[in-house]
This record gives sequence, structure tokens and C-alpha cells, in this order.
Amino acid sequence: MKTRLLLLQLSSKHGLDAQQAAQLQRLAGLHEQPHNLSQLVLRGTALLAAGLGGLGLLMWVAANWSELGRMPRFALLQTLLLCSALAASFWPKARPALALLCLLSLGGLLAFFGQTYQTGADTWQLFALWAALGLPLCLGARSDVLWAPWAAIVTAAIALWMDTHLGGRWSALPASQGDELRVQALAFGAVTLMLFLLGPLCRRQTGAGLLTLRFAMGLATAFVSAVALTGLLGAEVMPQYWLGLILGLGAAALVARRSPGFDMAQLSILAFGLNTLLVFGVAHWLSLGNGSLSDDPLRLLLLGAFAALLLAASVSGLMRLARHHAGPIGAAQ
Repeated sequence: MKTRLLLLQLSSKHGLDAQQAAQLQRLAGLHEQPHNLSQLVLRGTALLAAGLGGLGLLMWVAANWSELGRMPRFALLQTLLLCSALAASFWPKARPALALLCLLSLGGLLAFFGQTYQTGADTWQLFALWAALGLPLCLGARSDVLWAPWAAIVTAAIALWMDTHLGGRWSALPASQGDELRVQALAFGAVTLMLFLLGPLCRRQTGAGLLTLRFAMGLATAFVSAVALTGLLGAEVMPQYWLGLILGLGAAALVARRSPGFDMAQLSILAFGLNTLLVFGVAHWLSLGNGSLSDDPLRLLLLGAFAALLLAASVSGLMRLARHHAGPIGAAQ
């Protein structure tokens, strides 16, 4: 994507016509088959096979739950875990796929242990233990194939932890506003820490790539936006909404900074989250004391116009930032 932005900037700077721009793209190899296409297909097939194999075994155990004894169930899951871990250690070419199979079997084993012995642990503790035990596996594999599902596991653990400490509800209530805000702020901090660990500053230690960071940014944006929107459920705007808005603006400012770490995909995800919060905020303001928005076409028209203008401004700002960073990107390449 950065290469395309650079070519567009060069075409605009030197006034190239359509034919010259197409020739420049051909020279850059944009219309050719990737040189490592066969390797990517084989790797993708192996990953798909590992994922389907692990899930298939777990589903088979679940389907034969009543016919298998306790020890055969444990033996199957532990054998899968051990064999996939050993194979990942001694087969470097297939390590990401086998490590993914090991991570999935680890989750299945923990779930089966919790259901069999009824330890009384909360659901979030199971996901937290899964993430903690899977961390050495991710550090050893150093692949987005492991880090992306690990980010999903961590986000699920954080969401379940917050749900447990809020009594099974996310809605903000004025009576316990301070306690709820404290729990949600801790959850936001945990999500931020996850992004930091998967970010470029720790990339040399973790091996997590840009794909994982984009996926984690999408998870974090969805989580923070969902919690922030609960601050609009009452008659008054709760601090959760403002906290989510501030976090989104801060994250967007960091991603948009002038550095090689600029990423258009992450910034687009954050812009979408901010647009959602702002549109819902304006909708809440327009509906105060006036009933439902569906009863007033004029207010609906105003809300639609605001959403359209906000979207246009966001796209314009993103394209301007992309052109601004195309120069440094080209110099780096």
C-alpha cells in the first residue's frame, strides 16, 4: 500500500499522464504475480489445515463426550498438545502452523479441565491462563499466526474480567459511577498495554508484525468504543464516553505522528471508531428532551448531514496524511 501511495505521489509530482503512470506501475511490478506466491499458498494451506485439524479434534471430542471416559479425553487433548509442541520445535518450516495447533489444543485442554473439575474459577481466569501459558509459545514462534489469536484471547479475557467486576452489565449508572469508571479505566489500560507489547517498540523481542498490530488495534477500538457508548445510555453523558473519546484521539495522534511507524490501516480503524462515537454523541444530544429521533425528520436530516460531513472530513484528512508521509516513506525505501 505504501508503494502505491509513493507511485501516486510521483505521478502527481512529475505530471505523468495515464499511460505513463501505468508504465511506472508496471516497472514497479504491481501488475506481476508475486515472486513468492507458491510459498504463500503453501503456508496458507498449512495454517488452514492446522486450524481446521485442531478445531476438528476438539469438535470430535465434544461430539463423543458421553462415550469417552475422563482419561481418554485428557489423553487425546494432552497428546495433541504435546505432539504439536514437539513438532513445532523440530520442524521450523511448519512451526507457525503447528504452533497454532498447539495454541488451540491448549485452550481446549484448559476448557475441558475447567468443565470436568468445576474449579469455581471465573471465565475470564480461564482466558487469562490461556493467554499466559500461550505467551512462551508465541515468543518462540515469533509469527503473526500466533500473535493475532493471542491478541483476541487477551481482549476476551479483559472484556470478561470487566463484565465480572461490573456484575454482568456494562451500562454506566450514576449511583456507582466511580466504581464502574475505575474498573473500565483499568480495562482500557490493559488493552493499551497489549497494544504496546505488540507494537513496534517491542517488535524485536516479540516478533509480532504489522498484521497483528492492525488486528489488535481493531479489537481495542471495538472494545473501547463499545464501553464508551454505554456512557450515552442515560439522560446525562457519563465519563465513560469522554474517556473513550480521549483515548481514541490520543491513539490517532500517536499513529499519525511523523515517523516511519505511520500506518494508514490503523489510522482508518481509529477514524472509524471516532466517527462512531461522535455520531452517537450528536444523536444523543439531538434526542435530549425531544423523544425519539425517528419522530422528527428534520433532526434525522441534521444527523445524516453531520455524519456525511464527518466522513468526508475524515477521508480528506487521511488522504492528506498519506500524501504527507509518502515522502518520508519513499526516502526510507
